[in-house]
This record gives sequence, structure tokens and C-alpha cells, in this order.
Amino acid sequence: MTLCRCAYSTKVPTSTLPKPRLDYRDISENVASKSLNALNRKAPLPKDAVATVARAYTEWKRISAELNAKRNARSAAGERIKQSTNSDERQAALFEAASLKSAVKQLEATLEIAEEQCFVSALSIPNDTHPKAPLGPESAAVTLSTHGPTPIAADLKRDHVTTCNHLGLLDLESGSTVTGTSWYFLRHEAALLELALTNYAMSVAIEHGYTPVTTPDVVRSDIAIRCGFQPRDDSDPPVSHMYQLSSTNSASPELVLSGTAEIPLGGMFANKIFSSLELPLKYVGVGHAFRSEAGARSADTRGLYRVHQFTKVELFTVTTDDASESMMEEMLSIQKSILAGLKLPYKVLDMPSEELGASAYRKYDIEAWMPGRGKWGEVSSLSNCTDYQSRRLHIRYRPKGSLAETSHAPLPFAHTLNGTAAAIPRLIVALIENGAIFDDEGKAIGLRLPNAIKPFWIHNKRDIVRWDV
Repeated sequence: MTLCRCAYSTKVPTSTLPKPRLDYRDISENVASKSLNALNRKAPLPKDAVATVARAYTEWKRISAELNAKRNARSAAGERIKQSTNSDERQAALFEAASLKSAVKQLEATLEIAEEQCFVSALSIPNDTHPKAPLGPESAAVTLSTHGPTPIAADLKRDHVTTCNHLGLLDLESGSTVTGTSWYFLRHEAALLELALTNYAMSVAIEHGYTPVTTPDVVRSDIAIRCGFQPRDDSDPPVSHMYQLSSTNSASPELVLSGTAEIPLGGMFANKIFSSLELPLKYVGVGHAFRSEAGARSADTRGLYRVHQFTKVELFTVTTDDASESMMEEMLSIQKSILAGLKLPYKVLDMPSEELGASAYRKYDIEAWMPGRGKWGEVSSLSNCTDYQSRRLHIRYRPKGSLAETSHAPLPFAHTLNGTAAAIPRLIVALIENGAIFDDEGKAIGLRLPNAIKPFWIHNKRDIVRWDV
């Protein structure tokens, strides 16, 4: 279910939000560790990006100090002009004020250049990495736990496409005719299964205190970028990771089809300040995910496993900066509860550094056993993005007080987390491959489905579903 979380693009589109507030001081004071972190994550940084931030920040501080001194001197000259009774002293003060005004203007321009150098280089630097996260590529992932029934043996006859063809559940040919490769129609019980799984996952999240929302499928590319997703990369020619929407009005914002409900959910809190007493905020959103990079044809892209559009139920939380790690474990328990109800064999993985993308401080993946594919397949993920997204989206909170409380101290940035409650096509694959019922000749004749989704099932005239109590 991977969506490109590339380094933050330096080509920032038109935005209605303030400029991202990045921590130049932290970067400058930790050049070695930030550089090593980017290397461990294989982040596509511009050359010497971290060191460039440090140099530019040093220059920015020097210019700021000089600028403040000049401004103070200009104010003093202004006072002398007001108080002077001697014409010669007044002329000298006027001359000094004019000279200082020119110097201030020049320093302000130089300061802006230094700040822009900090900003552009800092944008590409990924989030820090949790000390317990493994280092390396996907193969270095650590299995934290396994759950559910004993996995049944791998068996090609359980391939979900074959079963769907026998039962009339999936129409890839028409999807290809109407739209293209990796598009599909769900039919009969598969269509009902999507609806039931969506409502089941929503109901579990709501029981855990999450507020249900439906999200826009179209978002500003600026919001996607601030969340850590790059609609286009910087290759030549640029590769598109999201579907771009064109407009005849050049003044219209650049819009994309959302790759995950995480993006509009994050944007929902943009440029807002909350009281710490309101946190955590817990939302569960349902929307459609659009992925332009469904991939080369292979077993991993067969059928429903990797498609261009799918329904996805997403958990999203906003916490104080000291509560995100405990919230991550709480969200994981909800994801495990959803999968436990589906009676699928699954395992929880702590994902390594090269799989974290730009925004995640730590990331868990959950994989379910898919016997028809003969392998485990990702059905869920969970990321703690700490303040990576909130610094870009300006999500802040006022500690231990109401919104009306005033304070001169800078407001801390909240932490954001997101996790998949249900990626519908992947769950359909797992349920069909584990629950297919065969006749004596090995032909699929029905489906055994978990009783947890029965309350959300719409009954139809066909009688191929058996409920596993």
C-alpha cells in the first residue's frame, strides 16, 4: 500500500497557509546526527543539505544581530532628531538616520536570502528516527508479534482472482476497458464485502472514541506536500505519484487526487491552535485512495493487491509532544482489534529506516497471510510523524490552559499520527484466499466470512456465504 513519501519538494505551490516553521537551530546543532539519519533512511537530499542549513543559519543569526543593532541605532538617531535644538546636530542625526535606513534595507534583503537558504535546504531533511527502529532496507524489518489462527498452507487454487472468477466477484476486464490496467469492478458479495468491511472498521474506531468523518478525495497539492507526500518527483522528466487535476483557470490552486485520507485529515487541522486540554484529537476518516504508481505487472500487482483506486478507512490523531509514543501503541491495539475480529493470521512489523519516508519517526506495518499468493501481504500501517507534519501545517497547542489564555512563549507544535483501519482491497484478498470454500473437484463454490462483519452485511439472493462463528 506504499505511497511515495519523498523528501519535501522545494517547489512549493501556491498556498493559503503560512510558510512551514522548521527548526533550523535543532538542525544546526545536530549536523552529524541529522546527516547520518538521512543516510540511514536513504533520503534523496541535495548535496550537503544539512551542512548548508547550519551555515545559512549561522549567517542568518549574524545578520539578525547586525540588523537589530542598526535598527536600534536608527531609533536612537530618530530620538536625537526629535530632541535636537541645534541645527548642526539635527543635520548630523538626519544624515545618520538616512545612512542607517539604507543599511537596514540592505541587511533585510540579505537576511531574507539567508533565511530562504535555510528553508529550502531544511525542507528536504527527513524526520528523526526512533532509536529502536531497525536500520536498513525492507528486509531488515523486525517482527514484533504474530496473531490469529495458524496460517493454512500456500495453495495456488486459493488465488483470489481465480476464486473471484468462479464466483463472479471481480471484473478486471471491464475495468480495463472503462479506465485501464489495475482498475476494477467489484460485483455481488465482493461489493457487499467492501461496504461491510468499511462500516465494521468505522464501528471499531468509533467504539474507541474516534470521531467519524468522510474526507474529500481531491486536495491541494500544497497540503499533500506539507504532509510529506510529493505529487511529482524531481527526476527528468518528473514522475507523477499522484493524479494531477488540470484546470482551465491558471489562478486555481494545483489539485491532486488524494493518495490517502491522511492528507485531508491532516489538512483539516491546518493553521489551528488547540488547548492541551482538548488533546488528543481522534478521528477516523473514510475516503478513496488514488495511486498512479500501481507498478509493473507481477504477482504483487495481480488482481486487487495493487490497484489505482481503493476505499480506505484511516485513523488520525493529534497529541501533545509527550504523548505520541503512547498514542501509537493505543492505535496499534485498535488495528489489532479490527484484524482479530476478521480471524486472519497476521503479524506486526517494526519497519526499518529505509521504509520510513520523509515524515515518519517510527512506522509499524501489519501483514496478513494470503495463501493464494503464498506470502504475507501488507494490510495496514501506522506512523508516528511527531512534529514533521504539524510544523508544515501549523498545528499547535497551548499547554495546560484554555485557548483564551495568553502567553509570550512560543507555542509548541502538536504531534500527528496516522494508521490504516482498513485498506479494503487488501482485506478482501486476505478474506477470500483464507475463506474460499471448494467442492471435491477443487472449484470455489462459496466463502466463509468472519461473524464480526455479519451485522454490517446486506443480504442478497445468492447463497454462497457461510458465517464463521
